[in-house]
Amino acid sequence: MTNIFNKEKTVELIKRLVETPSPSGYTSTVMALIAEEFEAINVPYTTTNKGAIIATIKGEDTTRHRLLTAHTDTLGAMVKEVKSNGRLKLTMIGGFNWNAVEGEYCLIHTASGKKVRGTILMHQTTVHVYRDAGSVERNAENIEVRIDEKVFNEDDTRALGIEVGDFVSFDPRFEETESGFIKSRHLDDKASTALVIELIRSLKEHNVKLPHTTHFYISNNEEIGYGGNSNIPTETVEYIAVDMGAIGDGQTSDEYTVSICAKDSSGPYHYALTQHLVGLAEENKIGHKLDIYPYYGSDASAAIRAGFDVKHALFGPGIESSHALERTHIDSLQATAELLHAYVTSDMME
Repeated sequence: MTNIFNKEKTVELIKRLVETPSPSGYTSTVMALIAEEFEAINVPYTTTNKGAIIATIKGEDTTRHRLLTAHTDTLGAMVKEVKSNGRLKLTMIGGFNWNAVEGEYCLIHTASGKKVRGTILMHQTTVHVYRDAGSVERNAENIEVRIDEKVFNEDDTRALGIEVGDFVSFDPRFEETESGFIKSRHLDDKASTALVIELIRSLKEHNVKLPHTTHFYISNNEEIGYGGNSNIPTETVEYIAVDMGAIGDGQTSDEYTVSICAKDSSGPYHYALTQHLVGLAEENKIGHKLDIYPYYGSDASAAIRAGFDVKHALFGPGIESSHALERTHIDSLQATAELLHAYVTSDMME
């Protein structure tokens, strides 16, 4: 199975994806990139009213379908207030801690299309002025954006075209190390998105005939809870979310294997389908870990909450420091790619 994973193409695509700003609600550019990839692969796709993309490969069985989803939307922020000193207050998009973005460079995306550079900082950053610089609470009241333009007041900032409701994206800081690590913001879930696209490319290049018609749903609202819970074909029986595995104390997931989720905050995933994935990993000697994510939800669990009658499961690469400065290893990407290939080429469980 080693020839189904192209390391260079996968890493290059991850880099392109994470360096394309796409906080939830501001995803048209990254979805255009996805469309270009599907057109280059020559796979048919449709676009939903919400901007998601669904590509389809017809299989031998056209009555019982599979659907795999990954998401391109990321954490980010919006301008909540233009302050009297010209700096910006923010409101979060997605779930993260303010300390995870303190000190990060960012882009303010104005309605006119102009992009303005800035830095996310505590108001009380200067230790030579603020005695409590290290201890003051990191929250929306104290966090602000320092704009890299000559602004002295609210009017100066608004003259740049910056206004309440403008999106703010965080610099990804992508890096590939000689030891095989991929470090970047937004690996959740752009690493999985790249793996799904490269899976489709491999299937097409090798003329692989799938046992079941399979849909590949690239969603763009997962971080705010409803990315993949609409436009699901009625023939869908199995629904797989390809998303990150959470690493930390008490977790089995790591950066070197594929993580298969048995349960998250929404409850257990479909037991038989989860065990089917475990069986495929064991049969194909794919490094894997079965895990439970306590503070986590996916597009698959969103689809279940929306009332879809599908068997749902979740697996993906292990991601260290989720929703912050994330990291994974090429070994985990390869293990996930191999399980993806094994799954879509296997017969559906009865």
